[in-house]
Amino acid sequence: MTPTPKPSPRPPQQRLGMLPTVIFASRWLQLPLYLGLILAQGVYVFHFWVELVHLIQAALGDQHALEILIKSVGYAHADTPPNALNETIIMLVVLGLIDVVMISNLLIMVIVGGYETFVSRMNLEGHPDQPEWLSHVNASVLKVKLGTAIIGISSIHLLKTFISADNYSEKTLIAQTAIHLAFLLSAMAIAASDRILYGSKNPDPH
Repeated sequence: MTPTPKPSPRPPQQRLGMLPTVIFASRWLQLPLYLGLILAQGVYVFHFWVELVHLIQAALGDQHALEILIKSVGYAHADTPPNALNETIIMLVVLGLIDVVMISNLLIMVIVGGYETFVSRMNLEGHPDQPEWLSHVNASVLKVKLGTAIIGISSIHLLKTFISADNYSEKTLIAQTAIHLAFLLSAMAIAASDRILYGSKNPDPH
């Protein structure tokens, strides 16, 4: 039988001086920031379920829940508010729920990717629930992914604005469209500069 090759021993770690040790350990100061984002994630989860419960209650005929939804989505109506859900209100509420989910996804990318990149390794290799994108994440890839997520969130806000365009002036509509285009161009510029600087060294097929 062919003997199994022994793994090569790890090179001895160089002992850091006191000042480099303190500077390197300062990365743990970011830990409270990521814990705070986890708490913010919990607030978003609570807000999501409150809106979902109001939507279900309004669908079952609860007028108070319907009034809360109309105020929360900024639905424009005539002198007499609707006494039942309509397609526009449902669409605005669902878009709001999607917006919460996308912001929650953005928080997860910042928390997990940022902690893995800037604070400490989580040693998730081989874990069945390891995010696919985390296997090749670095500061450059994280910037592109965050830019893409922000564009998605901006798209949802812009769609909500166009659906309830009666509530906004033409100047506001043009400004929101211009801001969305600015986000889009910024993300494209970040991706292009990353490709120019790193070429194919940091491929991100997803």
